[in-house]
Amino acid sequence: MWREIIEEFPSVELREPATTQALDRIQAALGATLPTALRSLLLEADGVLDEYGTETIWSAERILSDNIAFRGDAQYRTLYMPFDPLLFFGDNGGGDQFAFVCSPPRDEVFVWDHETDGRNLVSPSLEAYVRSALGSGGEDWYR
Repeated sequence: MWREIIEEFPSVELREPATTQALDRIQAALGATLPTALRSLLLEADGVLDEYGTETIWSAERILSDNIAFRGDAQYRTLYMPFDPLLFFGDNGGGDQFAFVCSPPRDEVFVWDHETDGRNLVSPSLEAYVRSALGSGGEDWYR
């Protein structure tokens, strides 16, 4: 399903599928269940890059490393609200990050604004996020 949706945007680059082991490592390390939609997308493509090379959907490896970094950075803890409820999975290329809320679990996609620490709803689902991000032609499509 995901490959068909993403291939509607011909200039987009799809990576090879992630392994179930890589996805299980994310869940074990972060203590959170991957949202079903994100898990199924990653099993079809381990990352999605838009026409400008922006990682609209990160690889499983980057999802793990960036979430660990956000949660473990002492300076971030003094500057920002906690990141523990969030699972970051993509960015806009300009510093803002896209995430699911995992505690409590939600299907909607939120954006974290790195300048204001704002967390705002941007899409009702991962599919809507993918279509909006890839079809927008710009990094600030969600504003």
